[in-house]
Amino acid sequence: MTLREFFHIHPKVALAFSSGVDSSYLLYECSRYANDIRAYFVKTPFQPRFELEDALRMAKGLNVKLTIIEYDIIKHPEVMANGPLRCYYCKQKIFSTILNYAKKDGFTALIDGTNASDKTSDRPGMRALEEMNVLSPLRLCGLDKDKITVLSREAGLFTWNKPAYACLATRIPTGTAIENSMLELIEKSEDTLRSLGLRDFRLRISGRDAKLQVDRKEFLTVMDIREKILDALQESFSEITLDLKGR
Repeated sequence: MTLREFFHIHPKVALAFSSGVDSSYLLYECSRYANDIRAYFVKTPFQPRFELEDALRMAKGLNVKLTIIEYDIIKHPEVMANGPLRCYYCKQKIFSTILNYAKKDGFTALIDGTNASDKTSDRPGMRALEEMNVLSPLRLCGLDKDKITVLSREAGLFTWNKPAYACLATRIPTGTAIENSMLELIEKSEDTLRSLGLRDFRLRISGRDAKLQVDRKEFLTVMDIREKILDALQESFSEITLDLKGR
C-alpha cells in the first residue's frame, strides 16, 4: 500500500501531531492526498515549548488546520507514579482526548506517525494506540525512519534532520514519582544545553545527579564547551556526568 492509496481509503483524517520528523512528514503527505485533515497537538508539562513552536510553524507552512489542546496530565496519579506502564496510561489519556476533540470536529479516523522502524511489541504506549484503533499509515506503508528522513529532505521540510525527541518524563528513572518541578528543571536545563550548541542529547536526572547522553559525534563538542555546561548546570545538580556509551 502507498500513502496515496491509504488516503484514498481514508480521505478524512485527524492526525495526532508531535512535530517530530515522522508526524511532520505524515502531515505533509496528508496535505497532498487527504480530502480533509486536522492536526491535533496536545500540550502537557511533558512537552517542551519548542515542540509546540515547531508544530505551529509546520502547520502554517503546509496550510493545515492545527488544534492545540492544553491537557493537565499531572492530574493522573497512575501517570505521575512513573511505573513501568506510565507510557501506556499517558498515551491512553492523550489519545482519548484527541479522539474526543476529533469526533466533535467530524473526524472518525485518527492516525499517528509510528513508522516501520518503530518496535511495537515491547512498548506499552503502542498497546494503548492499538486498543483505540489508531492507524499508523507510515508503518502500514512500510516506510522506515531512514526512508522518511530522505523523503522529508526531498520535500523541503525543516524537520528532516530534527533529532528524535522523547517526552521530558523519560528523563526520570522508572519508579521515581514525577513532579512538575522536575519537568521544569529538565526543560530549562535542556534549553540551555541546546543554546550552547548541542543537538541530539538527553539530560537524565536522578535525585540531585544529572547524566548527559549525547550522540557520539557530539563528544568533542561537549569537551569544547565543558566549562560552559558546568557553569550552567552546577547550581542545579550535585554531580554532572557524561555517558560514554552515547545515544
